[in-house]
Amino acid sequence: MIAILLKRLGQAAFVAWAVGTVSFLMMRMMSSDMAFRIAAGRYGYDNVDSAAARAVSEELGLDRSAWELYLEWLRDLLHFNLGDSLVSGLPVAHEVGHFLGHSLFLAFVALVLAALLALPVGIYSAVRAHGWFDRLALFASTILRAQPVFVIGLILLLVFALELKLLPVAGFYDLRFVVLPAVALALALAAVSNRVVRHSAFDVIHSAFFRFARVKGLSYGQTFARHGLRNMAVPVIAFMGIQLVSLIEGIVMIESLFSWPGIGHGLAHAIFSRDVPMIQGAALAMGLIFVGLNLVIDIACYVIDPRGRAQA
Repeated sequence: MIAILLKRLGQAAFVAWAVGTVSFLMMRMMSSDMAFRIAAGRYGYDNVDSAAARAVSEELGLDRSAWELYLEWLRDLLHFNLGDSLVSGLPVAHEVGHFLGHSLFLAFVALVLAALLALPVGIYSAVRAHGWFDRLALFASTILRAQPVFVIGLILLLVFALELKLLPVAGFYDLRFVVLPAVALALALAAVSNRVVRHSAFDVIHSAFFRFARVKGLSYGQTFARHGLRNMAVPVIAFMGIQLVSLIEGIVMIESLFSWPGIGHGLAHAIFSRDVPMIQGAALAMGLIFVGLNLVIDIACYVIDPRGRAQA
């Protein structure tokens, strides 16, 4: 367990440095005028001229060398200081924390919905392997997986918000606003997850230990509950770690599509206004979330699978 924690701690430190450095380099390589974009983010494009851009550049010290700015950010990072937003002037940690709360809520709802879809569909497909339900689930999964998540979100938006007017279009004011973005993310996740559950459950159901338990006199349900669920859970949970990458990617697109006030939406606005500390803070938070979620997956596999404890 200690080895797992130390490994993930090292990864978190590397992710913090790498994500911040790459974000900084990419923003510096952009040819557009950073001072003009920041001034536009503060005052609006209609109220910005070269004098305002020059004043912003002098105020923020943007004419300093890239090395000087980078080393200043690195020194602040070592003191757990993410700096202030160049546009709003608020601490980046405060802004990222505000956005992160909405993103985690959306991700949690999407994961719950994906599990509620993938587990019953995958297990029933394994029980009725090669039957009509299994083939229908495979067809639906293939169609859904072939679509980018923003296309799924766009279809839901057009049908349920604009055509049927059952749900709100965008923003976040009450729980009705989370339905469409969460369902879009959940469908993309469940499209692959249910097939992983199906194959894992199929292997367990046709294993020797499962047949032996049936020979001992246990019913099908008792055998699956006592010996099937735990054995099929290890590959499913491990795969969820890989799926989390898709979830983080999907959140950025879905939040922009539905104007959800989360970390992906904040990151997109920061990129447009060249708010470098905000970009570095948002990207850093997303990278650390990925490391943290993988740590949770590692601990879950460590607890469920005794072979993992023996190897550790």
